[in-house]
Amino acid sequence: MSAPAGNSILVIEDDAVLNRLLIKTLARGGFDMHSAQTWAEARARIDEVAPDLVLLDMNLPDARDFGPLTDIAQTRPVIMLTAYGSINQAVEAMRLGAVDYLVKPVNLEELELVIQRALEGSRLRAGDALKAAMRGLVEDPMVGASEPMRQVRSLIEAVADDDVTVLVRGESGAGKELVARAVHDAGHRRDGHFVAVDCCTLQETLFETELFGHERGAFTGADRRKPGLIEAATGGTLFLDEIGEIGPSIQAKLLRVLETGRFRRVGATTDLRANARVVVATNRDLAQMVREGRFRADLYYRLSAFEITVPPLRQRRDDIPRLVAHFARARARNGRQVEFSDEALARLVSYDWPGNVRELRNVVERALILASRTGLVCPEHLPPLRDPGFEAGPAGAAGPVTIHGEPTLDEIERHYLAELLERHQGNRRRVAEALGVSERTAYRMLERHGFKGRGEGGEG
Repeated sequence: MSAPAGNSILVIEDDAVLNRLLIKTLARGGFDMHSAQTWAEARARIDEVAPDLVLLDMNLPDARDFGPLTDIAQTRPVIMLTAYGSINQAVEAMRLGAVDYLVKPVNLEELELVIQRALEGSRLRAGDALKAAMRGLVEDPMVGASEPMRQVRSLIEAVADDDVTVLVRGESGAGKELVARAVHDAGHRRDGHFVAVDCCTLQETLFETELFGHERGAFTGADRRKPGLIEAATGGTLFLDEIGEIGPSIQAKLLRVLETGRFRRVGATTDLRANARVVVATNRDLAQMVREGRFRADLYYRLSAFEITVPPLRQRRDDIPRLVAHFARARARNGRQVEFSDEALARLVSYDWPGNVRELRNVVERALILASRTGLVCPEHLPPLRDPGFEAGPAGAAGPVTIHGEPTLDEIERHYLAELLERHQGNRRRVAEALGVSERTAYRMLERHGFKGRGEGGEG
């Protein structure tokens, strides 16, 4: 038997002869062996050596029946050993967490096989738990509960388990890569790699070798075979950001990959099979580029089989307080949370954010640094955010409401509160949720501006 590197086993057995025999036999298999003859000794050894597996005698001098089993099995696999085997005992031991149950005298070959199975099962469970935890971390990377974001999530859920090519459209900084990652994480390829490529950063000649790979000797300096990004994404997702920037030659070759599912390394004479889901993104109007002859129509139709449009931040102002809170939590240090004053938050909500979420994050992080000593972000911690004649109306309304000249902070806040009250039919609880503040804070803001709203269940 060959033990995986680093595996340790603790033998808890009061029979000194059997204890030594198990230690000697299993040590020859490469395990790091430890022993104890009482439950009191075993508890100290578990804390000391943190074994990967425990062989546990059912009847110890200072502990009988299943007490030690229920304690140990919470954190590591346990194989029970007993001289008095019965079906009822075996069933109960397995129910309480034992991975197996052997009767003395133990067949050493059988024991070795049981140990191998138990350790392999433990590794698989640990891997599954890690993957589940990682999926939990990225399960919903897109902060926001506005109607536009609910529509985006609905589209992601609909297409996640289908390998159709997805085109993610949206302005710069709106979160297109987050949407692409969400498509990957929600689908059946989630355990594969997510390989992101920025099409803006590579020249066309370099892009081809990066995407498809190359053979040794394919060009000067190609002293070895190099797999491309399509191969790196095998079993996972290949994300091509800013797809509108690729040239005609790469467009033609990418179209062939999408149509045939095959590609060829630079300098190769045979094709390889592509096994990666393709998601692309752009902030450009590809349809207009097709009309202008700058993008292949057949490739555009392939890429746009399923489109997801990421709304700009000005079209989901309700999400701004949630995003601010999210960025603030991400930067919290030593458990200290910096808060935003009502005035600062109102100013952030009212701005149009031409740079979208990326711009908001940068502004928030700067403000958090400036307000780190006081713990409260005030308007003076924010950079200038508005131009004369700035527009402060939610997209989707009849039209943007323009505040002419340089509006005061009170005008900005009152204007936005009026919009929220109208949108939520005067329900102050929902207004508070949209602002990301407590109901008491929302009530104070409304009263300060002379608004009367109603609570969840009646007039206010």
